[in-house]
Amino acid sequence: MGLRIVRVANFVTPTSGGLRTALRRLGEGFLAAGHRPVLVVPGPEASDQETEQGRVITLPGPLVPGMGGYRVLRDRARVADLLTRLRPDRLEVSDRTTLRWTGRWARDHGVPSAMVSHESLDGVLRVWGLPGPLASRAADRLNAGSAHAYTRIICTTDWAAAEFRRIGTSNLVLAPLGVDLTTRHPDCYDQALRAELARPEEILLVLCSRLSTEKRPERALDALVELRRRGVPARLVVAGDGPLRARMAARVERDGLPARLLGHVASAERLSAVLATADVALAPGPVETFGLAALEALASGTPVVASASSALPPILGPAGLPAADTGEAFADAVQQLLDRPESRRRGAARARAEQFGWATAVDAFLAAHEAPSSAPAPAPTNLVAMAAPAAAQLVPPLAAQPCAPPEGAPR
Repeated sequence: MGLRIVRVANFVTPTSGGLRTALRRLGEGFLAAGHRPVLVVPGPEASDQETEQGRVITLPGPLVPGMGGYRVLRDRARVADLLTRLRPDRLEVSDRTTLRWTGRWARDHGVPSAMVSHESLDGVLRVWGLPGPLASRAADRLNAGSAHAYTRIICTTDWAAAEFRRIGTSNLVLAPLGVDLTTRHPDCYDQALRAELARPEEILLVLCSRLSTEKRPERALDALVELRRRGVPARLVVAGDGPLRARMAARVERDGLPARLLGHVASAERLSAVLATADVALAPGPVETFGLAALEALASGTPVVASASSALPPILGPAGLPAADTGEAFADAVQQLLDRPESRRRGAARARAEQFGWATAVDAFLAAHEAPSSAPAPAPTNLVAMAAPAAAQLVPPLAAQPCAPPEGAPR
């Protein structure tokens, strides 16, 4: 029987987001390899379900003010009690701040553990206003503590790993994430949608992002303004929601910008069509570590302009361009991409995405856990009943049968 890999995550949005996608796809891969993944996340109320990514346990967690729907697991005692009852063979944690204490729990209980670096802590602290030297010192101190507490530190890019290498972390491993090459595909191009979103002579830009401060979504509007000033007939469509949506909508209305804010796109088919139908995708977040939305654009045949401050430029390779963190620089890069023949730029985008499949990502994460990539298949059983009875009392199971992914998956 495979390993019980318990994954704990905070700051997972209820409907979309790169972390949500990564957790789901990795869970599906772990399950397919014969392991028993269990995901613990915060939500409005307790639940315990069997899903296509394995068992998903939700514990009540408060909303983070001003974060547009993010919740956190604040009851440390309850989380620790649940982990004790679950008796994990491996622990994987996707939260570098509020869940850092789980590393000590794992050590005390003899459980091999891994913290996944989905972002640059140094970069996040800078984005939130901490001066550069102070941000670096704070990140170094926190990262050193994490590297000591966990068996492994998993980074998805060299860029994310840099701040750990800076302090000489010896238990660091690299494990890239992946992209859905079937759902996101150039064949999703939709001529009718194109006519709905832009006129024939217009350039259609797309921003697919959470609309929050660290993502810098307003830079897409800055680029749009600059392109229009230069006489480029650009139009922007924004797929995503978040705390900055109202401010962006007010700016679009006030300045009469040719931009359309779609909000959260619940339909996977419609989002695939939006990504495939655009001419260029924008990824202005300066602290993106892997950028699943950008990779999904590439898989859809759409080249990407990304922040030069992020981890995305080497991931994009010849399928995109980096830009300094200004609207003018993003406008320059958009024009440079548009100067390439359409078939060439779209073909390069798809070819680059094909280098990042989820099967490779699953194998890399399992290797980091020192778990076989093809464990002996367990006998059919009710996974809810497998946990200790007290665990079931803590989080009463709501359903024993598999359920479909949330509407709008895989985003």
